Amino acid sequence: MSHAATAEASLAIRQGIDWNNILQLGWRLIVYPVIGLSIMLSLWWLGGWAIASNPDTESFADFAPLPAFLRLMDLFTNGYVWEASAPSLVRIGLGLFWAALIGIPLGVAIGLYAAIREITHVPFQFLRMISPLAWMPIAVLAFESWDGAIVFLIVMAAIWPILFSTAQGVRRIDPLWFKVAKNLGGDGLQMLRHIILPAIGQDIFAGVRLAVGVAWIVLVPAEYLGVTSGLGYAINDARDTLEYDTLAAMVVVIGVIGFFLDGLCVSLIKHFSWHQQD
Repeated sequence: MSHAATAEASLAIRQGIDWNNILQLGWRLIVYPVIGLSIMLSLWWLGGWAIASNPDTESFADFAPLPAFLRLMDLFTNGYVWEASAPSLVRIGLGLFWAALIGIPLGVAIGLYAAIREITHVPFQFLRMISPLAWMPIAVLAFESWDGAIVFLIVMAAIWPILFSTAQGVRRIDPLWFKVAKNLGGDGLQMLRHIILPAIGQDIFAGVRLAVGVAWIVLVPAEYLGVTSGLGYAINDARDTLEYDTLAAMVVVIGVIGFFLDGLCVSLIKHFSWHQQD
């Protein structure tokens, strides 16, 4: 249940039972998501039926939902899902860590100082328009391990949303806050800790949310490199061995993990929001 939905439920309990609000909440939390999932699964089933009905494509029939979910249960049972997911989550975590470590300080500097903003504008806009996967040959040459190359590609994908969201958040801070802090004797470090970071927390995690989405997309093709672990490797291996039910099952795993990572980011954004509901 989301933070907003929980707040609404708590408010309904405090004010007495409002069946109209409960009904609307039920539609939002249960009915609408079920309708959306049903449409998605129906389209998937129709696609699988069309593939199985065509003699030219019937060998790919295991892409259909039923074979995929049956295979997914087997992969959960034998531990393959966890074995494939763990290395990918480690790489994503390291990539986001380095992207935040570099992007947040740069974003703060760009937001605070006009000269830095003007100097970096053209180079950063140029670099962010380059596909992260275009750096793959350079990553392979620059890093001794395949893991290092993959983390580098994730950093190149994730750094820009974090950097620009942080800079935008700093620029929205009311200048009067800095004047008040200076009048109270606050130095640069105190302003950073007590004014800037609390004020831009929501912006930082909004940037992280965008970064997670981009990095998660880049991860799969990046793991087509020389590694022998991870979700991308699992999909590539299933394709090479013609195990299309396994391939479809791992696609489902990627979607589910990505969904929960996005939900975690949304929770952090709401936690750091200045407009939280009581």
